[in-house]
Amino acid sequence: MSKIILKVVQTYSKKAWHHLYKFLRWSLVSVITGLTVGGFSTLFAFSMNAVTDFRTKNDYIIFFLPLAGIVTVFLYSIFKYKNDKGTNLVLSTIHAQSEIPFRMAPLIFVTTILTHLFGGSAGREGAALQLGGSIGNQLGRWFRFDDADKRVVVLCGMSAAFSAVFGTPMAAAVFAMEVVSVGVMYYAALVPCAFSALIASYFASNFGIHGDDFKGIEFPALDILNTAETIGLSILCALLSILFVVALHKTGDLFRKYLKNPYIRIFLAGTIIAVLTILLNTRDYNGAGIAVIERAIHGEAVPYAFLLKMIFTVITIEAGFRGGEIVPSFFIGATFGCTFGTLVGFSPSVCAAVGLIAVFCGVTNCPITSMLISFELFGSEGIHFFMIAVAVSYFMSGYYGLYKDQTIVYSKYKTKFLNRKTRQ
Repeated sequence: MSKIILKVVQTYSKKAWHHLYKFLRWSLVSVITGLTVGGFSTLFAFSMNAVTDFRTKNDYIIFFLPLAGIVTVFLYSIFKYKNDKGTNLVLSTIHAQSEIPFRMAPLIFVTTILTHLFGGSAGREGAALQLGGSIGNQLGRWFRFDDADKRVVVLCGMSAAFSAVFGTPMAAAVFAMEVVSVGVMYYAALVPCAFSALIASYFASNFGIHGDDFKGIEFPALDILNTAETIGLSILCALLSILFVVALHKTGDLFRKYLKNPYIRIFLAGTIIAVLTILLNTRDYNGAGIAVIERAIHGEAVPYAFLLKMIFTVITIEAGFRGGEIVPSFFIGATFGCTFGTLVGFSPSVCAAVGLIAVFCGVTNCPITSMLISFELFGSEGIHFFMIAVAVSYFMSGYYGLYKDQTIVYSKYKTKFLNRKTRQ
C-alpha cells in the first residue's frame, strides 16, 4: 500500500513541477509581452490623443485628408503590402494560415495616426490589435517558440495592446481568445493573456493613459415593460450590426471594382469625407467620436447620427485609410440607443449603454467579451439589461462579422459543428 501511495505522490509531484514550470515560463513571457506591447501602445495612445487635440483645434486640417490618403497608400506600397488584410491578418496568423511581420507595427502606427490627424472616421483598436499581434509574433520568434506557442504570444500581444489603449483588461484578455473562433476559446492562452493585459493596462495608466469610463448611469429595476423595450432595442441593434458589416464589405468590393487604382480611390474618398464634413458643419463624425459617445451616454444624440457615422466610417476604412471599426460600432450603438430611448420613453442613457454593447456584440460575435466590457465601462448595476442585450444581439446577428478570417466553429442555434467563415 505504501508503495502505491509513494508512486502516486511521485507521479503527482512530477506533474506539479511540470505545471509550475509552465506557469512560471508563461508568466515571464506575459511580463515581457505586457511591458513591451504596453510601452508601444502607450506611445500610440499618447500620439492619438495629441493628433486628436490638434485636429479639433484646427478645422482646416480636414482639407489635407486626401493627401494623407495618398501618403498612406505610398507607405504600404513601399513595404509591399498593397493588399493588407488589417486585423484579419492577425486572425489568419493565429489560424496558422499566414505570418504577420514585425515591420507591420510601425507601418500601422504611422498610417493610423495620419487617418486620425486629418479627420478620417475610424477607431483605434484595429491598429492596437495589429500592433500587439505584430510585436507578439516577433517576440515568439525571439523566444524561439514553436508555431503553437508563438500563436499564444500573438494572442498575448493582442490582449496587451487592447488593454493599454482601452483600459479594459478583463475584456481585452478574453477578446483575444474569443474573437478568433466563435464557439471555441483558446483557454491555453488564459494565463498569458490575463497577465499581459493587466500588466499593459497598469503600465499605460501609470503614464496617464486611462480608458473610457461611463459609470454613473442610473439603471432602473428590471420589469416587464423595460425588458420588452430592451429586447426590442437589442433586436434592432443586431440588425444594425448586420447593416454595418454588409455596408463595409460591399462598399469595399465596389471601390475595388470601379476604382482599381488605390491612389485615386483613397484620394476620392478623402475628398468625399472632407466635403461631407464641410457641408454638415460639424466634426462629430471625424476621428473616433468619443465625445459624441459621451454625449449619447448622457442622453443627447442627433437622431440620424448613427447613419452618418456609418457612412463616414465605411468610406474611410474601405477606401484604404487605417484604423478600426470597433469604436465606430460603439458610436453607432450608443447614438442609435439614445434615439430609441427618446422615442419610446425609456431612459436614453440606459438605452445608449445597451445599444453600444449590443452593436459591439453583433459585429464581433463575442458575447463573453461584451459582458465583460459592459462591466468595465458601465459598472455592474445594469447587468440584467446587458445580459439581455448580449444574448439577443448574439442570436439575432447571425453569422455576419467584421473579420473575414473569424471562424464560426459551432452553430449559434444548434449543438452543431460548422467550421465556416463569417458572412460579409
